[in-house]
Amino acid sequence: MSGIRTLAAAGLLSLSCAAAGGTMYKSIGPDGRVVYSDRPPDSGRVEKSLRYKDLPASPLPDAVLQYREALQKSADKRLAISGAAPSGTVQLFAADWCGHCRKAKAWLAGKGIAYQEHDIDTPEGKLAFAQTRKQSGGIPLVTWKGEQVQGFSAGAYDAFFSRPR
Repeated sequence: MSGIRTLAAAGLLSLSCAAAGGTMYKSIGPDGRVVYSDRPPDSGRVEKSLRYKDLPASPLPDAVLQYREALQKSADKRLAISGAAPSGTVQLFAADWCGHCRKAKAWLAGKGIAYQEHDIDTPEGKLAFAQTRKQSGGIPLVTWKGEQVQGFSAGAYDAFFSRPR
């Protein structure tokens, strides 16, 4: 049974270490139980302080560093390509499963407004959507000339596209 407690304590320690960063305290509570925490105990005694910042580590092999660099270049290139639409181009961020997106597409088509669609279910669409810097989620998202409208209603789109820019 003590093996299970040790394993559980080690698991909790590793979770706490990942979440907090810095120092862990192993203490004995007033009831005699061992307690791991990221704060010194209010009562009881500190048995041991465990530091886990800047621990010894092995350097990454050159192959891993080169692969990571290639991935970063690829991501940068895709971001540049996905964001390469002229500022006057209407951008629509949508997904096939989104009913509001279908309404937005129909509205744009009905008004004869050309747009570049980004499917957020594709890697390229996700990257382009991340570049919009929109804090809250939700689609459809239309961007045009530096402004955005999220969601869909015909009245909101009428107002958005009729404003002088």
